[in-house]
Amino acid sequence: MKRALVSAALAVSCTLAGHAHAGGLYFSDRGVRPLGRGGAFVAGADDAGAVYYNPAGLAFTGHQLLIDAAWLQYSSTYQRKALLHQNDPNTGQPTNQTFVQTFHAVKGSSPVLPIPTLAYADNFGVDKANFALAAWAPYAAISSYPQTFNGKPAPQRYSLISLDGSALAVVGLYASYKPDKHIALGAGIEMLSGFFTSTVVFNTCPPDRFICAPEQPEYDALSRLKVGPIFAPTGTVGAILVPDDMLRFGLSFHLPYWINSPAKVDVRLPSAPIFQNAKQQGNSANVKFQLPWTLRGGVEVRPAKRTRVEVAGVYEAWSMHDSIVMTPENIKLTGVSGFPSEYTVNTIKLDRGFKNTWSVRLGGEQGFDIGDYGLDVRAGVMYEKGAIPNKYLSALTVDLDKITLAVGGSLHVGKWRFDGTYARVMGTAAKVDPKTAGITQVNPVRANPPQYPDRINGGYYKANANVYGVGLAYQFDASDKKSKPAAAIHGSAGASD
Repeated sequence: MKRALVSAALAVSCTLAGHAHAGGLYFSDRGVRPLGRGGAFVAGADDAGAVYYNPAGLAFTGHQLLIDAAWLQYSSTYQRKALLHQNDPNTGQPTNQTFVQTFHAVKGSSPVLPIPTLAYADNFGVDKANFALAAWAPYAAISSYPQTFNGKPAPQRYSLISLDGSALAVVGLYASYKPDKHIALGAGIEMLSGFFTSTVVFNTCPPDRFICAPEQPEYDALSRLKVGPIFAPTGTVGAILVPDDMLRFGLSFHLPYWINSPAKVDVRLPSAPIFQNAKQQGNSANVKFQLPWTLRGGVEVRPAKRTRVEVAGVYEAWSMHDSIVMTPENIKLTGVSGFPSEYTVNTIKLDRGFKNTWSVRLGGEQGFDIGDYGLDVRAGVMYEKGAIPNKYLSALTVDLDKITLAVGGSLHVGKWRFDGTYARVMGTAAKVDPKTAGITQVNPVRANPPQYPDRINGGYYKANANVYGVGLAYQFDASDKKSKPAAAIHGSAGASD
């Protein structure tokens, strides 16, 4: 039975993880059961989903197989506003006059693809210890925008067209140790692996307004960047303190991810006459960026055997993600009129300008008996500050202040637990003044910055998401009764600790 379950789970997980799109930011916390509690699952972590929130929770998990999947139905709206500088048509010199151009709003959407979790926990005969092998993908904001709108180039094309083709997953090995009923410790080593793919438009207009305008479509170059294979090792540690049966304290820390990976850059050169005979030589590059460390803490109160309420907080050091640096490896353009016979593309740095952020969560669950079965109902709420100052918001990553409302439940049938959840993630709309917008247009053929750089991220941003999740857990070491409440299976009231 065990071999059959694990084999089936691995097959399902590999199928899902191979197609689980991920990119941009984590728009929501993850895991079907934890998300049903609003992400408040640090002190109360007690099943295999603990590998993400607090690995010390494995000490209360027992021998378990957990599989779940969720769809992040993400949608965004962006209406661009651009600051235009008026030049004298006779001399080409700036007149110091400006005006704002407002574009039509465009909408981003996400694909219908499940984001999986697979975790298997077992003590392998080691007293006071438990171990887990897990694979999961982040609940990231995936968005694709149109390349054209009303027959014209789409206004967000210089920030993003699509993230299709991205596939990222985390695989980890975890262990917990519980020397007595009052304390549990946990740790894990992980590897972020896969590919990150983005399609975006560069503009290759040489010196500003010399022979072309900054966003003249004939000078647009459609670019596809594929970063990977990514192999970024990291780790996590955690602890849970249980002073008595009614109270638990939890704390966990997750190390950053350092991305330093090869990449391929393929460009469809512009249609302008100076590129008529042009070709790209070479497409290899290297990409570097960092994703943040995370600190989680929580307090859970258990006033009754099957009643649980947790307050938790999370701090994320997103200021580490200050830039993305792409270093071409001998990528050249040849045959461009007016250029050297071979034009070498230099390092491109994308300023991100992220800041540290925090969130607070409140959630809980209540168990009931329904005939021979057990039923858990849960709910939670979370408030999270956006990690991006308005100055650096862009269609590539729309991260806003967010409120998440979540509900969920579990049905216990013998050794099986069937989970479901729904969460609504509501972002607070933001406006970026085009006069203070901080992201400039990338131009790989411009050696010196123009006097008035073309800033591409001004405008109005809105983003929301629905999260639908289902899952199941099989508890190998549960009793053979038809119903086994969660408190008894996982020792959630401390009675089996």
